[in-house]
Amino acid sequence: MKRPPITIVTGRSGSGKSTALAAFEDLGYYCVDNMPVVLLPGFMDLSLENANPFAGLVFGMDLRDNNFIGRHESVLNVLKGMGFQFRIIFLEANEKILLRRYSQTRRLHPLALDKNIHDAILAEKTILSTLRHKADHILDTSDMTVHDLKAVIRKMAAVVTEHGHMRVQVISFGFKFGLPAYADLVMDVRFIKNPYFVESLRPLSGKTEKIRSFVLNNDQTCLFLKKYFDLLDTLIPQYENEGKTYLTIAIGCTGGRHRSVVIAGQVYDHISTSGRMAELTHRDIDKSASL
Repeated sequence: MKRPPITIVTGRSGSGKSTALAAFEDLGYYCVDNMPVVLLPGFMDLSLENANPFAGLVFGMDLRDNNFIGRHESVLNVLKGMGFQFRIIFLEANEKILLRRYSQTRRLHPLALDKNIHDAILAEKTILSTLRHKADHILDTSDMTVHDLKAVIRKMAAVVTEHGHMRVQVISFGFKFGLPAYADLVMDVRFIKNPYFVESLRPLSGKTEKIRSFVLNNDQTCLFLKKYFDLLDTLIPQYENEGKTYLTIAIGCTGGRHRSVVIAGQVYDHISTSGRMAELTHRDIDKSASL
């Protein structure tokens, strides 16, 4: 029987493991968080018959399991003996970021029962240092947004749809908030007339019909979309032929609230009509409007 691939997501508390698991789950992986490491071989024995519909199995493991550090090496050796292939993804962030995340969420750190939060974060770093060196992938999420981390996980998952096409993510963003670090193609649409300068339109977003009409009902935008769709129709099959499994197209205006939202929606619709798997994200739509 074919052994499904196993991914173990681990690392420092507060570094984004739950977000990573959610990204894997969205891509068709079967995910289990806080699986006791000693139960893993038995779980795999029971799960083989039901694992086929999934792209793979992902387990979130960390110091919430008291046996994790002491037993993980022997358990992984058992899995190797059973014929399983696995990889370890280790997430981390710097102490300043972890402190801020814990202050914002008010969650309890697994080592903070008899320590203050700062000491708990430092102690965890020391305990996990050996495991970190064994990891196949180390992701520093200090400067990543939730969208950034999910995009990185999507690329690592390398999932191809049943039709053999890439998955395409279309994302709108504002240049004032920075380029998406994971974008493959970036289009600047700041040349389009800006609804921000119309006082009655300024508070609205690109999801509203008034902004859509303002942006789309002019010859400049129509000509741009025709030529951009032609470019994408040429490029996307070429990327597929090269074996690329995930493509991120970023559409940017100044603030990420008006023009980029409308154009990203049009690009998403165009790609979806071709039968490809597409996702649409508006990264900065709820941030402050800008010029």
